[in-house]
Amino acid sequence: MTLSQAEFAFVSNLVRKEASIVLAPGKEYLVEARLIPVARAVGSPNVNEFIGELQKRPNPAHQRKIIDALTTNETSFFRDREPFAALTDVVLPELIKSRATVRKLRFWSAASSSGQEAYSLAITLQETLPAGWTYEILGTDISTAMVERAQKAEYSQVEVNRGLAATQLVQYFERAGAHWRIIPALRKNVSFKHMSLTAPFPPMQPFDVIFLRNVLIYFDVATKRQVLQNAAKILRPDGLLFLGAAETTIGIDDNYERVAAGRTSAYRSRTAAPAGAARRG
Repeated sequence: MTLSQAEFAFVSNLVRKEASIVLAPGKEYLVEARLIPVARAVGSPNVNEFIGELQKRPNPAHQRKIIDALTTNETSFFRDREPFAALTDVVLPELIKSRATVRKLRFWSAASSSGQEAYSLAITLQETLPAGWTYEILGTDISTAMVERAQKAEYSQVEVNRGLAATQLVQYFERAGAHWRIIPALRKNVSFKHMSLTAPFPPMQPFDVIFLRNVLIYFDVATKRQVLQNAAKILRPDGLLFLGAAETTIGIDDNYERVAAGRTSAYRSRTAAPAGAARRG
């Protein structure tokens, strides 16, 4: 069975309202494929009846399952590599100089999915920061299922094979049955919580670096602007914002300027003083 126009409209309106994700016409097959296991899990014979029941009797728990199922969770350890290389080669050496009196850094992995990005940041900081330095990493995601997975910190052999060097697997993971678990010494610096980027941000301490990668592409321009403005409020004046390779602040929020960071680029408030590690791009 395929989704009717009314059923697709119901789901797309729900996802837009709760997550600000735009599901354009033509995504009916994707929606149906993602919702088949959800419908089965709640005892519905098919997606059509599952949606029909929700249309008649709203169920917040089932609606949350739809949001979880339709949130894109493509991720891997050290995804795209260049931002992490930029941290090691350019960004962290400058932060080590400018934060020499506090010797502590705060990172935010927004849209952290199942946690690989946040733990990749932890490994990068663990391997780069001098002795005596500390760090905190916050990972957030709109999917409660992904937050639970990230907190568990267990990954399959296929997942650890994507992006991790063999030496990193040995050093930062331990066996957990058929899976691999992040060691406690690394996990203690990383926390996760459920959060919608399109809702008002909860109170958070400022961050030195924000990874807001590969999520703005799913929002309309007004929502992108709102998210960027909210992020600017919790980014330190000389802090850096990393976006995905296909994303930019240009033409959306002119309060940011693009700066070179190694072989990639990042964004910084225009009111910040120029940093030696980054130049205008």
